[in-house]
Amino acid sequence: MELGIYIHIPFCIKKCDYCDFISYPNKYDLQEEYVKKVIQEIEDNNNLIKHNNITTIYIGGGTPSSIKPEYIKNILNKIYEISDIKNKDNIEITIEVNPGTIEKNNLQLYKSCGINRLSIGLQSGKNELLKSIGRIHNYEQFINTYNWAVEVGFTNINVDLMLGLPNQTIADLKNSLEKVVSLKPEPKHISVYSLIVEEGTQIEKNINEGKLQLPDENEERNQYKYTKNYLELKGYKHYEISNFAKPHYESKHNMNCWEQKQYIGFGLAAHSYINGCRYSNTCDLDEYLNSNSQDVKIIHEKQNKVDMQKEYMLLGLRKIDGIKISKFKEKFAENPIYIFRNELQKLVKNKLLEVDLNDIKLTNKGIDFANLVWEEFVP
Repeated sequence: MELGIYIHIPFCIKKCDYCDFISYPNKYDLQEEYVKKVIQEIEDNNNLIKHNNITTIYIGGGTPSSIKPEYIKNILNKIYEISDIKNKDNIEITIEVNPGTIEKNNLQLYKSCGINRLSIGLQSGKNELLKSIGRIHNYEQFINTYNWAVEVGFTNINVDLMLGLPNQTIADLKNSLEKVVSLKPEPKHISVYSLIVEEGTQIEKNINEGKLQLPDENEERNQYKYTKNYLELKGYKHYEISNFAKPHYESKHNMNCWEQKQYIGFGLAAHSYINGCRYSNTCDLDEYLNSNSQDVKIIHEKQNKVDMQKEYMLLGLRKIDGIKISKFKEKFAENPIYIFRNELQKLVKNKLLEVDLNDIKLTNKGIDFANLVWEEFVP
């Protein structure tokens, strides 16, 4: 069985104004204790790791690049030791890095311990916008990070951008896209996420107090369409709602999640999906550090076949190529055209989906209103 691994590093220098992830600024005195706990949790799940085919490892956060790089190496070495991985080149191993938290020697160490994909959080090429959303870096620091990554031999690099930011114009977005695509060599993958204003975040407070103003819905939609058209013209395939890649450089870790493959998460608040069961670790750092790894797990859902089928549709319709009817039949021994005939008929009638002999996928209108499509398949 294929298995993905996710490692959550909850530490960061400063929480970004829009962030509602489980992360802790300036608690680096706990990083050694935390990493030991993650390694213990990995050991406690050695049977699952040992007896499955590890296909991806993803290290996210927080800001993984803000902790000592030796700790990242220690975590990976424990996974390698248990799984007896011989050829790391066959596994996509990603780490998220933020400019302003990393030096060239850190990247060299990452490369030496098997990491072969970087995801760099730029968000915008305009320093004023970066400051307005609470990022700690500027564009010049991003350029340094990118160039160092290339110099030490990374060839599979993703750059994160955001649209729908307060006071962001299409001209700002156009400038950011042009800067990123003109990098040498150009990044193999670009993720472009819409800002979601989460309750209780600093950015919500700033907007409510009138310090920042969001673009209206039409402006944000225009930004998205411009991004899609621009990147496709530059040779990037739009393969998922928020993701664009050069051929054969789609994120394997995320693709596996969207194809309902199994993964296990280690660390604070990390989520897992094993044998139709979705569970996560506690979000309480003290509880995570001071409890047995089995005692911090929270089961969210034990799926039956119908739940799995609905979720397969929901996740699969995040992909621009959609769902292969033949793959659905292979997995569930049933035809989605029959099972979901009412939902599909409604969505096709509303021009949100198109269905042919072997594909169910979003239309251009469906991409704009994807939430309405996904709602039809919520388990």
